[in-house]
This record gives sequence, C-alpha cells and structure tokens, in this order.
Amino acid sequence: MTKNILISGASIAGPALAYWLREHGYTVTVVERSPQPRPGGYKIDVRGRAMEVLTRMGIADEVRQHHTDMRGGSFLDRKGRSVVEMDADTVGFREPTDVEILRGDLARILLAATEGVEYVYGDSITSLTEDAAGVTVTFERSLPRRFDLVVGADGLHSTVRALAFGPEERFLRSLGHYVAIFSVPNMLDLDRWEAIQAEKGRTLNVYSTKQDSQAKAAFLFASPELSYDRRDTARQQQMLAEVFAPHGWIAPQLLAAMPASPDFYFDGMSVVEMERWSTGRVALVGDAAYGPSPASGQGTSLALVGAYVLACELAAADGDHEAAFAAYEERMRHFVTVNQKQASNIKRMVAGSRFTLWLNRTMMRLMPYLPGTAKIMEKVRAEIRDVSNAVELPETRPEIRSELRAEAVRNAS
Repeated sequence: MTKNILISGASIAGPALAYWLREHGYTVTVVERSPQPRPGGYKIDVRGRAMEVLTRMGIADEVRQHHTDMRGGSFLDRKGRSVVEMDADTVGFREPTDVEILRGDLARILLAATEGVEYVYGDSITSLTEDAAGVTVTFERSLPRRFDLVVGADGLHSTVRALAFGPEERFLRSLGHYVAIFSVPNMLDLDRWEAIQAEKGRTLNVYSTKQDSQAKAAFLFASPELSYDRRDTARQQQMLAEVFAPHGWIAPQLLAAMPASPDFYFDGMSVVEMERWSTGRVALVGDAAYGPSPASGQGTSLALVGAYVLACELAAADGDHEAAFAAYEERMRHFVTVNQKQASNIKRMVAGSRFTLWLNRTMMRLMPYLPGTAKIMEKVRAEIRDVSNAVELPETRPEIRSELRAEAVRNAS
C-alpha cells in the first residue's frame, strides 16, 4: 500500500493535503522553497465547501476568529473622492458563512494543525525519477530520497508540474493583466476599510485589516505580455512604477514606499488549464493544477477542497494511486471548471475602455438610488454561492480518521 508521500509547497494546499493524508495513516514530508513559513500576505476568501473542509478539520472556529473584520469599502473618483460606500460583505459578495482572512494567518493555522508532519524548509525538488515501485527525488540541498508518490502543491509556477508535465507556457492562459501587492504605511488612516480607485486599464486598492498596523496596496493593470525575471524584484517595481506614474491620487506616495516593503509580490494573472492533473506517481493540487487566478477569488477554496478530495480518494483506493488520481479528477473537474470561469471578473475589476470606466463610475453614483440594485447584487452573490458549493465532498467517518491517525502515531513511534 502507498504510505510515503512527498508534497512540494507549504502554503495552503500543501499543509491541507498533509493534514488529511496523515489522518488517513500516511507518512508525509513537505518540502518548501521558502526558508521559513511566510507571514502576512493579502486577504483571501474561504467559501462554501471549503469552509466545510475546515469544519471537518476542526479549525473552522479558529479561522473565523482570525477574519479580517473589514467594515467596508469606498469606490473613489479620479480625485480620490468617495462615489459610493458599501459594507464588507457586499464589496466581496460574501455569504454570512464565508470567511475573509489573511493568507498568512490561514497558512499558520493549517501548519499548526499538521504538527508531527516533516517539513523541510529552504529546499526545492530538482528531479523526479519514477519506476514501478516509487519515485526517486533529488533536491537542491538535501540528499536524494525515495517516495511512493509525489504531489505538487507549489503554486502557479509549480516546479513539480514543470518536471513532470513540461514547461508552464503549455498550461498557463494569460488574462492579459498583472497584479502587484505589498505592505505600505497606513497613510490614509484606514480602519478595517478599503479604498478603490480606477482609471482606464488600471485599478488601485488600498486596505487595512484588524490584524495589520500597516496597509496593503494592490495594483491591477492590463498589459500585453511582459518579459522579466521573476526573481528580479527591482525590475518588477520599475515596470509597476512606469504604469502607475500617471495614475494620480495616492499612487506616487505608495510607489515611493514600495522599495522598502518587505513583502512585494508581482505576477501575471493567469488561469492554469490542464487535461490531466496526474501522470504516473505524480499528481498536482491547488494552483499548480487548476489555479483560477486571483481575479476569481476562488483559489483558496479550490486548494482546500482539492486537498481534501485527493486525500480521501487515495485512502479509498487502498494503494491504487492510478484509480485514486482518476477519481480525484472526476470529482473535481466540474468544480474547477465553474470556478475558473470566475476569472472573467477581471473585466469588472479593471476597466478596458474610457467608456466602460465612465459607465462604471456612473452606475456607482446611481446605485444607492436604483430600485433594482439589491436584486443585481443578489444575482452575483448567488452565482458565487453556487460555484463555491458545486462539488460533493466524499465522506470520511470520524471514527475511521481517529483509528488511522492512531495507527500513524504508533508507526511513527
């Protein structure tokens, strides 16, 4: 029976998968390129079935305690004046059961839930050599090791996907937009509030959560494909400054604070599209397999549900990894497809023309006075609710989980 599994990636999908594999009696190792767990990060949503997964893990209440506690947001005109204000759940189209949380807080909670799992930080996989009995894995720093299976949970630019499936260009569909997010001083004195200001082809969002004495600045912009080294932060910051230099409002001050920020993030907005999420003894989960882009708002939920389903199918297949991978893909495919379609939200987030920008601003001004506004908002919320629940979770009886976990502890000792 398959017992020894390596996971690449320790953000969201990796620790979630490690938790459920351990619950089913597997020995799990997680390798992570970062030298340590990454704190902070931008705010993310956990919705629908993903919250059910957290409930089954027993950590849903803790996750709720660390929600961002955002009060709402303002949509601003080009001079920074408020056009309309909305409460936080309306801005995010959230249900009462959904949770908005900082990525780093969720990652920390998941990590704590996997106490006893082996984590190897500051290292990365360099090769995978598969045979009939397992996979030999080499690393940048550690000695080679053997595993029964390898799972890539290492994000949009997955190393495991590149090694097992080929160059990422084959699988990433660009949305023609880029995103940058980084911490800045709270120069607007925001109190659990976000301020959103848009121009043609670019949008700027500044927010501060209850956990953060600073603020986060999120920049979105449309662009043809850019050529740059993902490790060259200085070049990325230069490109961002060039795009937003004419933006006005508070953009100059934010860009001036950018070089000193400790958590600058920049990347293209892409959807990961693959015909299969497994090959041989290697599988993918989360953004590595089916990243829906930040524009969808559904990446975290897909990662949590995918990790749970993959672990359950491996346990149900009793060692037949090919059958498990096939069942995982069959159960997840529709859920992935409908959630990836939410990436079209980028058209609402960044105005593609001056007319669209004018129309958006006009509609924002009129929203408080239009009788059908509530119905329009509910329609959008209902669509997100539907796609967030568009999968049936396999059942794992608590008593079986307890027995398997006890067995894993006995084997480890």
